[in-house]
Amino acid sequence: MNLPNKLTVLRVIMIPFFVFFMLYNPDSITFRGIAEAIFIVASLTDMLDGKIARKYNLVTNFGKFMDPLADKLLVCSAMICLLSLGELPTVVVLIIIAREFIISGFRLVAANANIVIAANMWGKSKTVSQMLMVIVLILNFDFCWYTVLGNVLICLATALTVISLITYLYQNKDVLKDQN
Repeated sequence: MNLPNKLTVLRVIMIPFFVFFMLYNPDSITFRGIAEAIFIVASLTDMLDGKIARKYNLVTNFGKFMDPLADKLLVCSAMICLLSLGELPTVVVLIIIAREFIISGFRLVAANANIVIAANMWGKSKTVSQMLMVIVLILNFDFCWYTVLGNVLICLATALTVISLITYLYQNKDVLKDQN
């Protein structure tokens, strides 16, 4: 197993630890800080594994499958934790998770037709905005400007999620056409 794939597996392994520290004692600044650190490190492995894989030509089928799955598991786990703590609106979580299911299904249909749908600028921006949103919301500081920042990031992440969904579907609409 190459280094990028090890980083992807590490990201998946970190998720239960993140969830534990988010939910075991959510009012503890220490536990929130540990959860924050785990989430940031896991998010950084996402950027790092892709750069290493492309730079050293270490792209594998395992990585193509697991890397986006690990990202979805990390972000969705964090959002579900924040939702259960009442710190993220249900509609936002539903929109983001629905988009992930739709695009995953869309990619499966495309793969069946031997078409690869690569991440584009909107999808990457969506991922970064979601991770930034989660990072800000985990700390849950009770300052006016911090609350405003959190709300702006929630709106931005939701908007980029919808834009990236529409963009992927529009740019690849031929994937859904019946082919003989």
